[in-house]
Amino acid sequence: MSKYVIIGNGVAAAGCIEGIRSTDKTGDITIISEEKHKVYSRPLISYYLEGKTDLKRMNYRPEDFYEKNGAALRFAKAGKLDVKKRTISLSDGSTETFEKVCIAAGSAPFVPPFEGLDKVERKFTFMTLDDSLALEKALTKKSRVLIVGAGLIGLKCAEGIKERVACVTVCDLADRVLSSILDSECAAVMQKHLEKNGISFMLADTAVKFDKNKAYMKSGKEVEFDILVLAVGVRANTSLASDAGAEVNRGIIVDTQMKTTAENTYAAGDCTEGFDSSIGANRVLAILPNAYMQGFCAGVNMAGGKNSITDAIPMNSIGFFGLHCVSAGSYFEKGEGEIAGGKTEDGIKRLYIKDNRLTGYIIIGDVTGAGVYTRLVREKTDLKDLDTDKLKESATLAMFMPDARHKMLGGAV
Repeated sequence: MSKYVIIGNGVAAAGCIEGIRSTDKTGDITIISEEKHKVYSRPLISYYLEGKTDLKRMNYRPEDFYEKNGAALRFAKAGKLDVKKRTISLSDGSTETFEKVCIAAGSAPFVPPFEGLDKVERKFTFMTLDDSLALEKALTKKSRVLIVGAGLIGLKCAEGIKERVACVTVCDLADRVLSSILDSECAAVMQKHLEKNGISFMLADTAVKFDKNKAYMKSGKEVEFDILVLAVGVRANTSLASDAGAEVNRGIIVDTQMKTTAENTYAAGDCTEGFDSSIGANRVLAILPNAYMQGFCAGVNMAGGKNSITDAIPMNSIGFFGLHCVSAGSYFEKGEGEIAGGKTEDGIKRLYIKDNRLTGYIIIGDVTGAGVYTRLVREKTDLKDLDTDKLKESATLAMFMPDARHKMLGGAV
């Protein structure tokens, strides 16, 4: 009987379990989980604080998921991974053996070495369910909250706690919100909406020093707070892999089958650096759908099947206070290709067209048809088969030329 070990217990791990079971129904599966929770959906931690979900509904799989899949869940921290001896030492002093192992260790908050940070009593990160539960205990209606980081994590935290505190201020060294996802004009639309819902911003400015409940900003301003949330960024958890001899960069290097450069070792999820078809090179794609697909792919191949991922692209689907935003693919500066679209009734649409292909898009507001745009990006569709004027208006079948529609629908029209 084959023996598999999965290090980590997030969405990638769940995908890996299901990938293994799609090919091997009886092999032994052990999951090593540092978090003392069954697999849950991390993007829901802000909705938990907002009161839109509860702990039970946050579960990513049913309560009997592990039992039904014949998987043993162990709450412990993985120590040394020895790929030669095929062993993993655990924090409880025990050792697990394996034939194939998948590292699905995710990422961890990056906390810069701020001067005086050790003097801040109520400071939190915001990545895990335990982070959310700890923050919840500290919140009061009188709390003044300072969030360092205007990226996805910081803004979802702001949304989640807004109605539970006195005020929320978000600062970031970048000059716009969601700087890794949105261009300047799209970011301005989202920022205006967030401000309408009571979030204050200090952009192109950030904390450089703390003294108890006071932050000293780069601009020279001072901000007093009761609660500090650090959401500067994340880093892939790569040390386990690198110590085992696997190649790492910003993430653990994997091929299209999720194999690392270490023997009998695979990796999946936010800790990896895999192939991004939108740029034709490897990079970290830390998004939930990608984590699951990578995990499933790894599981199939660990169990002797064949699977690969060659069309992964960056994708984001988010919303703040009822305003939705979807993006996918890669963007470029003006002059490198056509940037189509513009402001709509309730938001903005940006289509990036280069070499007669849609390379990426950003839509804020009405996101109807975004999945069609995503497909065009993922499949590198030649736009010669499309009416580009209709493409810019909306993502429907009407944008395809008659012959293309006929072929797509099998002659139905």
